[in-house]
Amino acid sequence: MSEESTLSRSRSRSRATASRLGRLNNAPAGAAEAAFLSCCGSRRWARLIAAHRPYPDLEALLAAGDEASYDLTAADLDEALADESVVGHELPPAHGLGALAAHTALRAAHDAYEHRFGHVFVICLDDLRPEERLDRLLTGIRDRLGNDREKERDNTAEELRRIARARLVRLAANLPHSPDMPGFRIA
Repeated sequence: MSEESTLSRSRSRSRATASRLGRLNNAPAGAAEAAFLSCCGSRRWARLIAAHRPYPDLEALLAAGDEASYDLTAADLDEALADESVVGHELPPAHGLGALAAHTALRAAHDAYEHRFGHVFVICLDDLRPEERLDRLLTGIRDRLGNDREKERDNTAEELRRIARARLVRLAANLPHSPDMPGFRIA
């Protein structure tokens, strides 16, 4: 593929994202809030993002999402953690006995995590290939089980921020929220 073709595709993608962002910017408040709520299960977060429209570009939208995430109260965080559509994803596929054993271990670790912290385990997996996710899940949950409640609450909020950020990118690019989407919770 030529450099000119690559540049042309990049420009087309940028125009398409700008167009989708324009539709978000111009949507009625309720529709914008509903769209943003699909990125983070906190109604307050979605209202804050919708209220600060229009966004000149994706980076401004992402910055607003980050700022709103950093301002989540304990109640906002609880609301987001309770939203199955935001944090509910199936386990990566199990192929072979090792993966089945890993799934069993992960379910047991999740039960221990939920018992210890009183909420679901969430982790952003956006930067990983599908075949790396199960190992990352196991490592992440085992590592985080050793945290005290306050530290784990901070980790959870950061993971939700990362998940929301990735979903804002997908929303602005008009990509579907699919099971391959970043984030994890044992459903």
